[in-house]
Amino acid sequence: MMHEALLWESEGERVHCLLCPNDCRIAAGARGTCGVRENRGGRLVALTYGLVSSVAVDPIEKKPVFHYRPGTLVFSLGSVGCSMRCGHCQNWQISRAAPGESGLQSLPPDEVPGLASRHGCAGVAFTYNEPVIWVEYVAEVAAAARAAGLYTVMVTNGYVTEAGLDLLGPLIDVWRVDVKGFDDATYRSLCKVRSVRPVLDAAVRARERWGMHVEVVTNVIPTVNDDEETLKGIAGWIADALGPGTPWHITRFFPYLDFAHLPPTPIPTLEHAREIGRRAGLHHVYLGNVQVPGAEDTICPGCGAVVIARRGYTVDGVHLRGGACERCGTPLGVIDGVEPL
Repeated sequence: MMHEALLWESEGERVHCLLCPNDCRIAAGARGTCGVRENRGGRLVALTYGLVSSVAVDPIEKKPVFHYRPGTLVFSLGSVGCSMRCGHCQNWQISRAAPGESGLQSLPPDEVPGLASRHGCAGVAFTYNEPVIWVEYVAEVAAAARAAGLYTVMVTNGYVTEAGLDLLGPLIDVWRVDVKGFDDATYRSLCKVRSVRPVLDAAVRARERWGMHVEVVTNVIPTVNDDEETLKGIAGWIADALGPGTPWHITRFFPYLDFAHLPPTPIPTLEHAREIGRRAGLHHVYLGNVQVPGAEDTICPGCGAVVIARRGYTVDGVHLRGGACERCGTPLGVIDGVEPL
């Protein structure tokens, strides 16, 4: 479904896309790095507007988002394409697909809130592939969702310009961002983009300028981003730039694509990363993609009580009052979603 794109300027026969830091200058008839924004007759068009590859009803915990409306369901949408080309991508079938290569179906923006509500969802999440490159559709769906009383979530690699983020800023409640490394060399080799800096800057701006709830995920890959310096860098940045109450999800890597020769992340490596996070002053460091008892529980940093108990994506118990620990009253910054049990 062709739809004129937002955030571009004409440069002769080329168009300059201003949405992400790939900074594509696209020749006539060509597409940007993402594969879904095309120069058609001197105008930039969004080829995937209104086209979805994946629709599901998920627990918010699956994103993973642990401190925003825990225990609620979120209506999850994805399309195709990505602004990065990560060698370990688990959704490569859609992130590397182009319009016309996969079974995309039309879903008009104004139909999404009704579908979400009928399926018992409290929010809408843009996920599975990179939602920033779907910005025209995301903005319309998010506006309709907000009007219907639904919250909105971006599950993103965070590679967006300030202008792109500011377009979404008034419409998005949660910025769940991947931080895949902490230096430009890692981002060049792992993600095929120039720099980590736009990811970090956007996360801070999402929180400070737009008041979004931010949670960070790092998929720890053996020999790639599991070294002490990288993990200390990410943990320290989260604590200093986003605040010690910001959740950090440390997830286990499984072999995929360019990294199929590597082993899954050893659990001791994940546990060491968690200790690095705690030493950096982070209050909430979670382990994902592993079955380690208590690794996904939310613990009060004041009294040590389990305030949210989890089994996988299931919330077993919530002991919050107004986003604070029910037992000692320590503020946890959790946006409540269910009543205390």
